[in-house]
Amino acid sequence: MELQNLYEKAGIDSKVYDFCSQIEEGLKERFAEIDKTAEYNQMKVLRAMQQHKVSAGCFESSTGYGYDDLGRETLEDVYASVFEAESALVRPQLTCGTHALTVALSANLRPGDELLSPVGKPYDTLEGVIGIGDNAAPGSLKEFGVTYRQVDLKEDGSFDFDGIRAALNDKTKLVTIQRSKGYATRPTLSVERIGELIAFIKSIRPDVICMVDNCYGEFVERIEPTQVGADMCVGSLIKNPGGGLAPIGGYIVGRKDLIDMCAYRLTAPGLGKEVGATLGLNRSFFQGFFMAPCVAASALKGAIFAANVYERLGFPVVPNGTESRHDIIQAVTLGSAEGVIAFCKGIQAGSPVDSHVAPEPYAMPGYHSDVIMAAGAFVQGSSIELSADGPIEPPYAVYFQGGLTWYHAKFGIMMSVQYMAKEGLLNLPV
Repeated sequence: MELQNLYEKAGIDSKVYDFCSQIEEGLKERFAEIDKTAEYNQMKVLRAMQQHKVSAGCFESSTGYGYDDLGRETLEDVYASVFEAESALVRPQLTCGTHALTVALSANLRPGDELLSPVGKPYDTLEGVIGIGDNAAPGSLKEFGVTYRQVDLKEDGSFDFDGIRAALNDKTKLVTIQRSKGYATRPTLSVERIGELIAFIKSIRPDVICMVDNCYGEFVERIEPTQVGADMCVGSLIKNPGGGLAPIGGYIVGRKDLIDMCAYRLTAPGLGKEVGATLGLNRSFFQGFFMAPCVAASALKGAIFAANVYERLGFPVVPNGTESRHDIIQAVTLGSAEGVIAFCKGIQAGSPVDSHVAPEPYAMPGYHSDVIMAAGAFVQGSSIELSADGPIEPPYAVYFQGGLTWYHAKFGIMMSVQYMAKEGLLNLPV
């Protein structure tokens, strides 16, 4: 059966198919460069696994206290090697990226310390963790006497170095740098730019801990933030590094003394990394990490495809269709709640799981407005799988990410265009 016929049977009409195929044709050279980066990162992971003698015995499970778990210890050595860090904490007990960040922050901040964000307000779910404004949740850092200060990026997305210099003070203990954009339309930070920011901060306060929220950025470039001076780097296994196979988990990599503190916070002082059952997840964690460079490359292709499709249709996109990429997220400003909802319904309809249901906006815990989330995923909440979400508030931007394969990411975007066209929210070029 001809390929186009399969797409038409799946709900894509000929106008949408032809339009998107033209876009894809113009991206072949760029996709080839992404494949080269994936190959480079694949070799990094492979060599780390060989170096640390990953064996079938590493896939065995531990229960109870999880003492002497060979797989857990080896996996953390592999992560440390790939990130060129002294130590790593990679655990299923870290339930999500927000939890991993919370552990890293609360483990290394004490009453009277100050936390500084030099890149503006962090992602919504961290507002309650930190205690920003009226969003201080019970147990927030604010409740424990940790103060917070932020310096916004300039209008052009550059760092406000003068503002950062003025904000650094004797109380500043830790600087948190969010690599990705979150629910904002600012540029994502490249690893190179993160390195420049860290170097500037360290030139003023060498003792300050620099932590990077690396969510959505792993394996998009050939280097990671720990290779340019980050003291800690934090992420989620149901995003890039889990390769779509990890069903839960998070990681923290960096300086050994800081990682030890994180382990004491996650388990208990004095126990740290020595306990923590893996409950049969080691194989998925190893295999997912092995697959991650290629999976991240597929998601990155999908993001670039989405940018070019929607830019051609006249919608503002961040990054634009030609800019360099430093995470897998694509922001598209659709200008209306109806647009965001139609886009997300298209993504849901293009999913292998729950394609028959329609997402609706609702009040999610940790967010300050109704949010719509489309994610027909094998793993609940896995945003390395095809997904799209966004707050129902001006400027009505949707954030698209994921795709375990490029072909699925491509189909999802085509389906979003189909749904937008059906609702009369866009016009396809003749």
